[in-house]
Amino acid sequence: MNAIEIRNLSKSFRGMYAVDNLNMTVPAGAIYGFIGENGSGKSTTEKLICGHLVPDGGEIKLFGKDYSDAGVRVRVGALIESAGCFPNSSVWANLMMQALNLGLPNREEEINRVLKIVRMEDNARIKFKSCSLGMKQRIGIAMALLGDPALLILDEPINGLDTDGMRIMREILVDITKNYGCTVLISSHILGELEKIATHYGIIRQGKMICEISAEEMDARSRTFISLKTNDMSGAKGVLRDMFYTVKEEDGYLKIYNTDDTETIVGLMLKNGYAVSEIKSNKIGLEEYYIELMSKKEEA
Repeated sequence: MNAIEIRNLSKSFRGMYAVDNLNMTVPAGAIYGFIGENGSGKSTTEKLICGHLVPDGGEIKLFGKDYSDAGVRVRVGALIESAGCFPNSSVWANLMMQALNLGLPNREEEINRVLKIVRMEDNARIKFKSCSLGMKQRIGIAMALLGDPALLILDEPINGLDTDGMRIMREILVDITKNYGCTVLISSHILGELEKIATHYGIIRQGKMICEISAEEMDARSRTFISLKTNDMSGAKGVLRDMFYTVKEEDGYLKIYNTDDTETIVGLMLKNGYAVSEIKSNKIGLEEYYIELMSKKEEA
């Protein structure tokens, strides 16, 4: 079963479409990376899924049911924009207010559960305003996890975090999916971090879904290439082009695409009198795939 199925979803503001006949499928149990430029429609789509906005048209299904179904709505947790906490209240008090608002039974037990998931159990009594950005983001996720939702929607939760904060966030999100069976829809501009945890990707542009792909499919499609530096980049480029179809000079390197045969390339360079000072094998990752896809769409 899919956690989210969207068909022909549209939403306009003052005659301009923020979401334009969008189609989207998020498998249950996935960490779905939702990618797009600022203003591409990511946040609007997330708000539509959460019921914060009313669509102009189209269909949203969550776990096979219409998104407005009361039974399925309680299975959705979300952190969009900010946690909405009271700054002078403690972490515990903010979570308790949310638990009361949701009408949850066994509230103290549930708060302890979510604090443990987000690794904040030792900071429950400090005031929210005293928390770091990373801690505030984790508190927001804890609030979204109250009631044990099956679907978690997160809008840019790792933006602005330091390296350690991003590492902790990655570990929490993987834990949520693997050990708690929760599907995660996460938008982010930090594609290198997203690539470390996402199982599926959706790339949106101007309100339209232009590509949906699993991490496995993307890995299979990703081109390998070798980058090298020599004592004569221009001359070496001419020699390499006689043997390899795509050779480009980029970022101070010669890049030879669709090969990982470093031994042959080094031999070719030495045979023609070019000293290789640096050589490495690479594979195009999510960021390069995204940039290439965007450039093709612009050309079209």
